[in-house]
Amino acid sequence: MSQSLPSAAEESRTTLLELALLFLRLGTTAFGGPAAHIAMMQDEVVRRRGWLTDERFLDLLGATNLIPGPNSTEMAIHIGWDRRRWSGLVVAGLAFIVPAMLITWVFAWAYVQYGSLPSASWMLYGIKPVIVAVVLQAIWALTPKAAKTTFLRVLGIGVVIAVAFGVNEIIVLFAAGLIAVVAARKWSAGTSGLALILPAAASGGLAIPSIGLGPIFAVFLKIGSVLFGSGYVLLAFLRTDLVERLGWLTEAQLIDAVAAGQVTPGPVFTTATFIGYLLAGTPGALVATAGIFLPAFVFVALSGPLVPRLRNSPSAAAFLDGVNIASLALMAVVTVQLSMSTILDLPTTLIFVVSAVLLVWLNVNSTWLVAGGALAGWLVHELAAR
Repeated sequence: MSQSLPSAAEESRTTLLELALLFLRLGTTAFGGPAAHIAMMQDEVVRRRGWLTDERFLDLLGATNLIPGPNSTEMAIHIGWDRRRWSGLVVAGLAFIVPAMLITWVFAWAYVQYGSLPSASWMLYGIKPVIVAVVLQAIWALTPKAAKTTFLRVLGIGVVIAVAFGVNEIIVLFAAGLIAVVAARKWSAGTSGLALILPAAASGGLAIPSIGLGPIFAVFLKIGSVLFGSGYVLLAFLRTDLVERLGWLTEAQLIDAVAAGQVTPGPVFTTATFIGYLLAGTPGALVATAGIFLPAFVFVALSGPLVPRLRNSPSAAAFLDGVNIASLALMAVVTVQLSMSTILDLPTTLIFVVSAVLLVWLNVNSTWLVAGGALAGWLVHELAAR
């Protein structure tokens, strides 16, 4: 199936202000990690605004999973590029990053001042069941487009099994793409050559002696340029560089920094904001944030123009189909893991069910559901305290 670049008329329907307002809101309310963020984007740009088709959204998701860096941030940047090219790329990316950066900066300031992170357990208790419902809805909507043949459905099941047995996510993505290419070439005899384009913490929070901004930027630029995977992979990279190699942080400070990135909305890579503040105050926070997110803008700028053209090559299109179904399968695995650690009792079950009903049958905006989940978490917390 061929997908052309959007025309100037199509682009004009999305203004920079619309992009900014949408991603500012998502950056302020998108809890739950990359799978949840991407599900909320699908709800907004496909279901509600019709900016993208499901097929186009899946292609951007597949491309995002093939480059290093924060997946949900790169998805926001891809959407900005798709709607308004260079200006949209910058506006959407910054709008998604800045709210999370500011919230994490406040957490870092409180940590340095008071020696602990503000507790957010009651809020996440209510928000996480909502996130499970939002992600499930997105998977339900995207599956018919991704799993459009029996072969792709079987391939998706194979991805789930491989990940369950511990196979690396990036290996699975590329393997799924290559398997799809081989299958397409076998079934299409005569096709020309392979055109493959490829919880609160409470440890001491005193700031350590100031470190130069240049070295801070360099460390986080390197991490943003090579890191694939989840927040757990980010933790491993940060520990290797900042604790073991450079000795800039203690183990406890690193754990608290990652916790801050996970309990705040937006990309978990804003952990860099927290660490930068510990190392060199506000300038350090800004430099670290710029370093870890800058590669995402570069990678999307380089790969974004290629995504529509992939559909014009049978082999590249098959590869993208394989990556798309693998990406959706990975989202499903993450959702199962999240639900097992989230829906644990009657209140969280009720929050999940009510959220699913409101989302699917009444088409309630996912942002309002997140706010409602936070309120429900607070009510349960208050009732339990009495």
